[in-house]
Amino acid sequence: MPRWLSFLLFLVPILTLLALAHVYLYRRLVRDVTVRPWARRTAQVVFVLGFGGTVGFRGLEWMLPAEVGRMLGIGLLSWTGVVMYVLFFTLALDVPRRAFDWNARRATRGEQQARTPPSPERRALLSQGLALGAGLAGVSVSGYGAWRAFHPPDVRDLPIPLPRLPRALDGFTLVQLTDIHVGDLIERRFVDELVARTHALSPDLIAITGDLVDGSVERLGRFVAGLGALRARHGVYFVTGNHDYYSGADAWVAYLERLGITVLRNQSVRIGDAGASFDLAGVDDWSAERMGERGYDLDAALRGVRPDRASVLLAHQPSNFDEVARRGVGLQVSGHTHGGQMFPGNLVGDAIWGDRNAGLSRTGGSLLYVSRGCGFVGPPMRVAAPPEIARLVLTAS
Repeated sequence: MPRWLSFLLFLVPILTLLALAHVYLYRRLVRDVTVRPWARRTAQVVFVLGFGGTVGFRGLEWMLPAEVGRMLGIGLLSWTGVVMYVLFFTLALDVPRRAFDWNARRATRGEQQARTPPSPERRALLSQGLALGAGLAGVSVSGYGAWRAFHPPDVRDLPIPLPRLPRALDGFTLVQLTDIHVGDLIERRFVDELVARTHALSPDLIAITGDLVDGSVERLGRFVAGLGALRARHGVYFVTGNHDYYSGADAWVAYLERLGITVLRNQSVRIGDAGASFDLAGVDDWSAERMGERGYDLDAALRGVRPDRASVLLAHQPSNFDEVARRGVGLQVSGHTHGGQMFPGNLVGDAIWGDRNAGLSRTGGSLLYVSRGCGFVGPPMRVAAPPEIARLVLTAS
């Protein structure tokens, strides 16, 4: 299937649902609440501009100064998140109310004595109260989510018993950064903060497991350049993610290598020295081949990995982990899922990925760690899936 057709099949249903959400919220929160013409017209303009701007803001950015475009992008994508949460709360209040009204009407059928219907004023007051409550709840959750998205990620410390790890490397610290999504909304200041927080963890090795960027080297290189300051005793390593392919993976690989970051493209290296070491492998993104690009090749990545040695695989997506475990790899470190990023996305992610949506899981004798990631994609919000920097402490099992 051509890439443009896949993108269209993905985009059209989302835009349709977004348009229906705008129409429903206008009818429920404005038309059913007020008869004032000026309020209705103002709301119509806001909803139309919000929907149109969300769909087309990337085209607007090119016509505006960089910082103005960035603030516009934050505002319009935040609008999408606000609409989503206001919709959830409105439905949560509306559905039970309508069910109660329906049951009440059904219970009165066949009665000989007519009851006095609720006054229009009472119904209007109830509608206004429900609309106000849903709006305040949706805005509050969205505001918290936006604060959490731009707030520095949590540090998650986790001991990982790695099979066959030499005793001399017990306590080896691997710090994982993933799904940073440097782009129009996440820029150099965010990157510099990540670097500072990573260095504070005194890592032995730093792994960046894909989805680093959403844009070209020409546009975003000056922001990503901050990663050139990353330092670890055993080096900094990178593997590609699907968004890196959307952004020109080969160009980004060359750029990162100029920054001194080692890119593992279906290959492995030895970490440590002759006395104590383990194998570190990395694969290209699982979905790269579907985009007509050089893709995931587990055979090539594990060609130099010995079964009698400890091994760690860097892979952007947790896909294919059953096969990785069958090959005897001790630990795979991944991202991609964002842990769902925004409720109810975390529940959807759990339904799709199970215990591989976020955190540590085991298959046979192999472990998989999936980070919720450092940044975000789409609405700049994090709700019930906070961002993280993972500090994995390898222990001799």
